[in-house]
Amino acid sequence: MANESQRYPSRLNKKNRSNSILNMMIGLVFTLILIVGAFIFLGGDDGDKEQANESVTVANGTEDETSDDGGDNGGSSGNGAAAGDKKEENDPETDESNNENDDGTDNGEEEEGSVTIEGSVTYEESSDPIVKETVINTGWKPIGTEQTGEHVSVYDQSSVDWQEKIDAISYATGLGQDNMFIMMIQNGGGPQKSIGTVTSKDKEEKYRVYLEWVDGEGWKPIKMDILNTIEGAY
Repeated sequence: MANESQRYPSRLNKKNRSNSILNMMIGLVFTLILIVGAFIFLGGDDGDKEQANESVTVANGTEDETSDDGGDNGGSSGNGAAAGDKKEENDPETDESNNENDDGTDNGEEEEGSVTIEGSVTYEESSDPIVKETVINTGWKPIGTEQTGEHVSVYDQSSVDWQEKIDAISYATGLGQDNMFIMMIQNGGGPQKSIGTVTSKDKEEKYRVYLEWVDGEGWKPIKMDILNTIEGAY
């Protein structure tokens, strides 16, 4: 009996020891679970925070880039506005240049016009019944000449002087020589004066032109009668 009594406490001790070990293991496992859970939870929070921070950083970086881009765009806009301002500032210069060009064109046109319409044109009524009116154009110039030396007025139709008289008459009347009948070229009352009477080929235009010789420059129209009729004009 004594031996049996001694065996039972030994079994109880073993059982208690096993329970203690089991409890310790359970506690250790529970502790590990808590540690792992806490790590996961805290690590997840840190990861979220890091992700959030990264998001914020990325967002801030995007905002900075956007701000930089905006600044660049703003700078571009500023340059555009400045360019616009410069353009607006340059526009008056362009307008001024255009005005100068326009003025130059106008002046060129006036100068070109002055070559052909220089001087004044006067229309005078005449008491002569065959004369409709008399035209005096102070812009008429000598037509030039091929002749040299002392000039002698010649009425030979094959002469240079005769042809230059026709040139001067065509110049004054505006009739082309292919549309002009020469009715008469005669002395105009002096050795260096002539009078030419002509019509257009359709006889609608009739003129009597007074010419005067200018030494070295040729025949120059002095005045022109616009005629009502050829009869009695020469």
